[in-house]
Amino acid sequence: MSASILVVDDSASVRAAVRIALTGAGYRIAEATDGADGIARAGGEHFDLVITDLNMPVMDGLAMIEAMRAIPAHAGMPIVFLTTESDDGMKARARAAGATGWLTKPFDPDQLVKVARKVLGR
Repeated sequence: MSASILVVDDSASVRAAVRIALTGAGYRIAEATDGADGIARAGGEHFDLVITDLNMPVMDGLAMIEAMRAIPAHAGMPIVFLTTESDDGMKARARAAGATGWLTKPFDPDQLVKVARKVLGR
């Protein structure tokens, strides 16, 4: 059974690029348009990994991670940032909030697949 990944990004083109890269590697993909939508989607089904943008309207990725880590069912779920941000201070805040990893945009699809495999252990 392939892993299920939730992609949270306000950009439809980024979600599409991530979906293409990861479905090509055999993963099942669901999408959300912002952090609040991501929390709602994660509450309704099981995901093995969340890949999220940082800067989004309604609820940003950092707030989403903090909210998800407060839900026992999501406390240990891997969450990887995929963002244009590369500030070390922001990366430290993300780690403190519970982020598992960090990739910067634009991303290399092969690198994204490598990170997903590493984080998922498959």
